[in-house]
Amino acid sequence: MSKVKSEKIGIVGSGLIGRSWSMLFASVGYKVMLYDILPEQVDNALKETEKELKSLESQGLLRGHLNAKEQFSCISGTTKITELVKGTLFIQECIPERLDWKQALYKELDGVLESQTIVSSSTSTFLPSLFTKDLKHQENMLVSHPVNPPYYVPLVEIVPAPWTKKAVVQKTRSLMEEIGQKPVTLSREVEGFALNRIQYAILNEVWSLVDRGILDVKDVDSVMSDGLGMRYAFLGALETAHLNAEGRPIISKDTQKPFML
Repeated sequence: MSKVKSEKIGIVGSGLIGRSWSMLFASVGYKVMLYDILPEQVDNALKETEKELKSLESQGLLRGHLNAKEQFSCISGTTKITELVKGTLFIQECIPERLDWKQALYKELDGVLESQTIVSSSTSTFLPSLFTKDLKHQENMLVSHPVNPPYYVPLVEIVPAPWTKKAVVQKTRSLMEEIGQKPVTLSREVEGFALNRIQYAILNEVWSLVDRGILDVKDVDSVMSDGLGMRYAFLGALETAHLNAEGRPIISKDTQKPFML
């Protein structure tokens, strides 16, 4: 049985995130086509990807069941959008965070997409409704936001637009699990998704402690790197709260202080 799959994955954008996605999909044998607008960008991305795969293999960090040479053989490049979309199961978009660029790209893709193709954005900034509204294939479009660098950090936030089909959300989640990522699925789009909302809640309190002179910058960072960060590397916030105060009311109202965190 061949280790290489027959299905094709498209990657739009050949920067660090796009190359990382390419390696993740190739690690389980998907045929990957990397798209960018200039031939030299595509050529450079392929060279960098081959170099990175060899480096990962030499360090014992290569993911998947194929060796570096086999994985790289799964990856090709193109500057033609029609070649990218032909027979493609899933497209992951990784272009810069410019809403006008994304809107233009999705409009172009919408005109040539095949009916089975899912299109997913790596954006950490924009709600999917902002660049998929009124498109013919909008039901097949959503966000799959990775944490940088996605090759080492497995979390992926799956964020549907109001019109994204549930089957598309589930298929995307299954695909992320297949390539070894750890997806979380939002029931609907919300500003900041999940990771950034949690991250900025922490940052807001950190700056408050510094601004009020309670902790200096070095010590407030130590609270995370030498305390909470070490704990949260293994347990979620609610798991931690459960272990610290099982059966106690640790979730507070705005006017109450929590019993224990």
